[in-house]
Amino acid sequence: MNQSLEEFLQQITVERGLSPHTREAYQRDLSGFLAFLELNRINSVKAVKRDDILSYLGFLRDRKLSPTSAARALSSLRTFFRFLLLENRIKSDPLLHIDSPKGWLKLPNVLSIEEIEKLLNIPKGNDPLGLRDDAMLELLYACGLRVSELVSLSIDALNLQMGCLIASGKGEKQRIIPMSDPALAKMKNYLSFGRSHLLKGRKSSSLFISQQGGPMTRQGFFLRLRNYAKRAGIEKPISPHMLRHSFASHLLERGADLRVVQMMLGHSDISTTQIYTHVTRNRLKKLHTKHHPRG
Repeated sequence: MNQSLEEFLQQITVERGLSPHTREAYQRDLSGFLAFLELNRINSVKAVKRDDILSYLGFLRDRKLSPTSAARALSSLRTFFRFLLLENRIKSDPLLHIDSPKGWLKLPNVLSIEEIEKLLNIPKGNDPLGLRDDAMLELLYACGLRVSELVSLSIDALNLQMGCLIASGKGEKQRIIPMSDPALAKMKNYLSFGRSHLLKGRKSSSLFISQQGGPMTRQGFFLRLRNYAKRAGIEKPISPHMLRHSFASHLLERGADLRVVQMMLGHSDISTTQIYTHVTRNRLKKLHTKHHPRG
């Protein structure tokens, strides 16, 4: 790999008339990447895949590298792999469709598993509204739905026999998501004893019904969620999207495959899902520091 790097540096220096400082920057960026590959037992640039590039960007982020510095490192990698492609040393470019780190988002806030348990287990009442809220909260976390997907669910989107639902995400893309046993039980309870009471004889294709008999709104659900969080003793600011973030990070903490989580979240690009691996890694580091005798 070092031979390819030296040949690349020589060629690009001649072609672009690089200054010693710029050449040194290329060498530093690429040497760091090659060291990362060796650390992960990737012995050839021919074996580098898109996920390896994403893992390297996550590694740079964990090292607190600024988005600007990481963007420069990614630019060096792009130039290097284009050189390898033109030299027929690789068959495809693993950096295609990878966004610049300048667009890195802030790590999403998540609830701990203990906080989720408190929120979902707090009594919500056996009246129609309580049964509805109980089902909505459980479903939001169990399936990792966006709140817009949750409130727009139709009664036909459910398959209680199979224990799954069909969510319509961005761009009207549909995906099938399995429901957990608690979510399925609460959904059956709501359908049996809550929904018809809220409809008051009216007909609706909407799954979740408001107190006025119309479809549940995002704003209405947010207010209910905030009230339940307060009752559960959760002091941090909460939003419906935090339950979606928590769904993803908790799955990864417990060993779920990143591609499976991507599919359930409805992300078109796995790099969007990759951010949750950083959340999980940060949480594990904090737990290690807090509980390990030499943390």
